[in-house]
Amino acid sequence: MAKDDLPEPKRRNRTMSMADVLSGALDPVLKQRGFASRDIITHWSVMAPKPYDSVAIPDKLSWPRGERSAEGATLVLRCVPGHALAIAHEGERIAAAVNRYFGFVLVGSVRLSAEPFRPGSAPVDDKPSQPSQGVVERIGAEVADVEDAEVREALRKLGHALASRAERKRG
Repeated sequence: MAKDDLPEPKRRNRTMSMADVLSGALDPVLKQRGFASRDIITHWSVMAPKPYDSVAIPDKLSWPRGERSAEGATLVLRCVPGHALAIAHEGERIAAAVNRYFGFVLVGSVRLSAEPFRPGSAPVDDKPSQPSQGVVERIGAEVADVEDAEVREALRKLGHALASRAERKRG
């Protein structure tokens, strides 16, 4: 096939939001979890009553077997440890808030997931790892020519931190 016979590729001459680009990748995963759309996850902080908007997050939406009834689905929430009892008692209030947001009965009951929810990023390692003796010697030799003691110490600390970070990524 000659180069001239190939069809011109379709081009999108417009900018696209990150949500639009990622929606194609996220939608199949969300459908497996029982969500028809990502609204309940993206708007959770708006629809959930305080303080449950920040200590819990939707994990799954389980529909009863057979046809969808007027009872609604079971919303499974992951919550921060220590808030499970409150969420268990406030399940009806949470379900009512979600249903009020959507304008119809979507959630009939709320259950808790066994897996906890940890807001924020991954846990941070409090203790800095110590670089190996070879790294200490190599960095010490590299900064030995620096005349200012404070700058030399700062460069040494920076070198150790970068070396430790590189070792963690490899390991």
